[in-house]
Amino acid sequence: MSRRRAHDQTAARRRGAGRVRRVALGSCGALALTLALAACTTAGGTGATDASPTALPAHVTVELRQLRSDVASRWAQVMITNDGETDLVVGPLHVDDPRFDGPAERINDRESTVRAGSKVAIPVQLPAVACPAPDEGTGTVTLGWSTDGASGTATAPLADPLSFVPPLHERECRAQALAEAADVTISSFTPSPSGQPADLTLTIAPTGDGAAAIDGIHSTNLLTWVGYPNVEHPLDVQVKKDDVAPIEVHLPMVPLRCDPHVVQEDKRGTVFNVDIELDGEPGQIQLAATEEMRGRILTWVGQWCGFPS
Repeated sequence: MSRRRAHDQTAARRRGAGRVRRVALGSCGALALTLALAACTTAGGTGATDASPTALPAHVTVELRQLRSDVASRWAQVMITNDGETDLVVGPLHVDDPRFDGPAERINDRESTVRAGSKVAIPVQLPAVACPAPDEGTGTVTLGWSTDGASGTATAPLADPLSFVPPLHERECRAQALAEAADVTISSFTPSPSGQPADLTLTIAPTGDGAAAIDGIHSTNLLTWVGYPNVEHPLDVQVKKDDVAPIEVHLPMVPLRCDPHVVQEDKRGTVFNVDIELDGEPGQIQLAATEEMRGRILTWVGQWCGFPS
């Protein structure tokens, strides 16, 4: 082999090796870039794992509402709206509010799934009100949550769009103040044949420690008083300090209407507004029949109105 030919072959081998090295280096660079992009995607590109575990995920909002059917049982509903693209699972939940004497706890100890683009109402049991706290205030909700790839426990301000808490707090603080002077209850119910009034009995039991006036009781959307249809039935009961003898007031009651759907869909038919006066200040409390008595009253309305069995 000539000296020139050997030189050419050696140069060709060196050029080929250089191409191999450049290809290998290029492959390593591409792999590094791919891994970097993957890391970026994992860190925040999906939007699923970048949520703070102590804050609600983006596009999740909360508010507090009370349905008409919740009034007698003193429930409320934490409405959770999920406008995101992934489902949200909600576990333990409670509401804190300075106007209540303790947290409002979730009634059902289970998990709830809030589908993407939907909302779910989670019931809570309202505790007794805290008095004397201001009627106006702001509550918070604390809940355990999880999505596809993230989870946490968040505390967030809780909107009250219907503003039901301030009047509830005012009424129940007034009822607490009344209880220092007298205990007012719906003590009994005696049904009647169709066409005749039933008897609803109020018992006013003075404590001897204060004074109050129980002025009247209003009709409901379902029940009214003989002689005072659709208006307040006067009571005119004066409780004086040192009074201890119980007072019974018998109210002749009839159904206000006999539409079957009104009874079937009843929410507040056995919750009565009562006008009172404390320290010269007029106000109102709500007096609700017990669940057992409510069932008996609704059964009587159906029989009195002649509904089919």
